[in-house]
Amino acid sequence: MAKLLIEGGVPLSGDVPVSGAKNAVLPILAGALLADGVVRIGRVPHLQDVTTMMELLGRMGVELALDERLWIELDPTRLREHVAPYELVRTMRASILVLGPLLARWGRAVVSLPGGCAIGERPVDLHIKGLRALGAEVELSGGYIEARAERLSGTRIVMDLVTVTGTENLMMAATLARGTTIIENAAQEPEVVDLARFLKRLGARIEGEGSNTIIIEGVERLSGGEYEVLPDRIEAGTYLVAGAISGGRVKVTGVRPEHLDAVLLKLREAGAELAIGTDWIEVDMRGRRPRAVDLTTAPYPGFPTDMQAQFCALDAIAEGVGLIRETVFENRFMHAQELRRLGADIAVEGNTAIIRGVPRLSGAPIMATDLRASASLLLAGLVAEGTTVVDRIYHLDRGYERIEEKLARLGARIRRIR
Repeated sequence: MAKLLIEGGVPLSGDVPVSGAKNAVLPILAGALLADGVVRIGRVPHLQDVTTMMELLGRMGVELALDERLWIELDPTRLREHVAPYELVRTMRASILVLGPLLARWGRAVVSLPGGCAIGERPVDLHIKGLRALGAEVELSGGYIEARAERLSGTRIVMDLVTVTGTENLMMAATLARGTTIIENAAQEPEVVDLARFLKRLGARIEGEGSNTIIIEGVERLSGGEYEVLPDRIEAGTYLVAGAISGGRVKVTGVRPEHLDAVLLKLREAGAELAIGTDWIEVDMRGRRPRAVDLTTAPYPGFPTDMQAQFCALDAIAEGVGLIRETVFENRFMHAQELRRLGADIAVEGNTAIIRGVPRLSGAPIMATDLRASASLLLAGLVAEGTTVVDRIYHLDRGYERIEEKLARLGARIRRIR
């Protein structure tokens, strides 16, 4: 099993490009099932989760290819299966996103329940409730969601909780429904907006994306088309923290700075100097030790839960005490125990981590538990004295494209071993 070996203590310096957003490309790939023609998608990152989604679509009969620009080309017009099996769904919960498109375009969907999750429950009952409101017959049988509908009918859906995948699934289902659908208390994340823009490129009629109320006027069909995925704000934030935690200077390029306001605010509070352009952000810590920051995770435009673990690592070596509150997922501090192995002073009380910064960390063997936890351990390893070995890095490969190569270009002493 692959591991990352890191020799810490090097301030990072240089430019690093941002890949396409994992959390945008997965629903967009699923949304291609709605099309009555060929769909081409650009800036698709090479990630394990993307590979899994493409394998799932391929099993259903979607024809997949690369065009001359290395864009992914999908032809869903000869679909032969309507099933998302457990062996794929259990490895990537985002597989649930095929439920709405399959039902709306093909009238039937059989999708495995995702099962447990390392960072929290993430129930799918809101997806099911919304599809039933749209007129679908939905049953749970043998660990699968089985849904049928000749054609969905528009309705008003009030989400009990803000859910990104729930909003995306129901928005996709409503694009081919008869009449108007209104989704209230909708997720406002940039990735939801990107999905809406992709669907509109295919002919969907959607208004209000980016607000808490999305209005979808159903159409008879969606055509083929092409779309380029937005940059990954979480990847960008992770490299900015890498620059700050190492006392270095890192410039991320090909990014949309407006999607990172909450993260940039906390980096400034930590003492980083920031320069921002139209599509780039530079962080410069000038060799200084960061100051501890307090933060509370929240749905967008609040501080992203997917950046919480990275700031735990930052606070671990910062001056002062930081309080980090996790309000989105109930079990997202599993990295705390591994950070303690490096010498971090972290106490977890309920949904709050109390982090007393220490002057230095020491390298040790550590084990990743989930995607963003992996990133926090890698960041801590970059500043720990001696050698850190991060095990189970297949989690990293789910969400970061060539991360060790990009960090090595910034001067990190890091390599993949087996």
